[in-house]
Amino acid sequence: MQKYLIKNAQIVNEGTIRTADVLLSRGRIEKINSQISATNGAIEINAEGKHLLPGVIDDQVHFREPGLTHKATIYTESKAAVAGGVTSFMEMPNTQPPVFTQELLEDKYAIGAASSLANYSFFMGTSNENLDEVLRTNEKKDRVCGVKIFMGSSTGGLLVDNPLSLEHIFEGTELLIATHCEDERIIRKNLEAAKASGRPLTAADHPIIRNEEACFESSFYAIQLAKKFNTRLHILHISTEKELTLFGNMLPLKEKRITSEVCVHHLHFTSDDYAQLGNQIKCNPAIKAPNNRTALWKALLDDRLDIIATDHAPHTWAEKQEDYLHAHAGLPLVQHSLPLMLHYVKEGAIRLEKVVEKMSHAPADCFQIRQRGYIREGYYADLVLVDLNKPTTVSKENIYYKCGWSPLEGTTFPSSVTHTFVNGHLVYGKEGFDESQNGMRLEFDR
Repeated sequence: MQKYLIKNAQIVNEGTIRTADVLLSRGRIEKINSQISATNGAIEINAEGKHLLPGVIDDQVHFREPGLTHKATIYTESKAAVAGGVTSFMEMPNTQPPVFTQELLEDKYAIGAASSLANYSFFMGTSNENLDEVLRTNEKKDRVCGVKIFMGSSTGGLLVDNPLSLEHIFEGTELLIATHCEDERIIRKNLEAAKASGRPLTAADHPIIRNEEACFESSFYAIQLAKKFNTRLHILHISTEKELTLFGNMLPLKEKRITSEVCVHHLHFTSDDYAQLGNQIKCNPAIKAPNNRTALWKALLDDRLDIIATDHAPHTWAEKQEDYLHAHAGLPLVQHSLPLMLHYVKEGAIRLEKVVEKMSHAPADCFQIRQRGYIREGYYADLVLVDLNKPTTVSKENIYYKCGWSPLEGTTFPSSVTHTFVNGHLVYGKEGFDESQNGMRLEFDR
């Protein structure tokens, strides 16, 4: 494997920024020092003026394979991910067929091994009927990121709404449980009320149908179950001001039993944007009124929200152009999450060190990922070089999602990802992509 010597980088790691050299060898960070002499056989990269970050770990993506590969594949979306500085991802079970058995779970790992340019892990799926298969995942807790429960509407039997099923899963699962929390009964009631108006519904109705109450009641219920059984719970894509009352910031992340995630689209868009973008930003849970966005930012900065992720969920352009009731929910984001957060660094909304904490350190700590998420000697060399002064504009020519579109198209970010290393391999750089080496299956210290 090729050695690399990164010279004069501004290393952003564990709350500090310092200038140093970094030597990569055999897939690992071999040495970090203020000055490292030229090493025989190492390719030198002059990083003067650039910042070196630990690779982003996205704990919630939908890469659509198997079964939905007209939208995306693990290969195409992992390629988009590394172009955006994401070096590891955790992918959701709502594929076709849904991941309801250990055999189907391992099938996805085989696809990842064969085609993913980034490191990967896959969640075990749950239904009202597959408890035995879910509990078999306990035997793989050092090799599987977690168990996913859809406590709001989903397809393919993934909605778990039987209280007994939920109790048995929370009681018996030894892994982290990640939940999509929206109350299905509230959503259905709101939808019927909206339809009763007799007018055509639009994307602007989405946050009214999938409202704050639906999110809060479901998140509250999940937390009650977690406290009852002392389950390790991680609630995904918090989107409301009201839900934030359920989370505290008094404990260090490693000591929390209940943690939370916020997604970049809930930090960036508000319900005011439906007028321009319509179904492009239709997603579940919905993007809501501006007060929620303001509250999410405050909670992110005071550590009630632990992780920044994407919920990357691509659909074809045609699927998004249907009328509101039939347009698919979800938007593609994994290539642009880090550039979007670097935009907010430039605006002074968040410090660069905090972005690294929430996008790299915190996912590694939350999921107990082995030897990743930090720039430390001996750790895997998952690294991203960014130029904070090199603008880049999102266009169809540089979008790598298979779906070929982004709600951020036309946006100019003030910063660029210039190099992405996955396990010491320069997979993305000025020469484009080097696809000669795939990512690795993530392992966990549990």
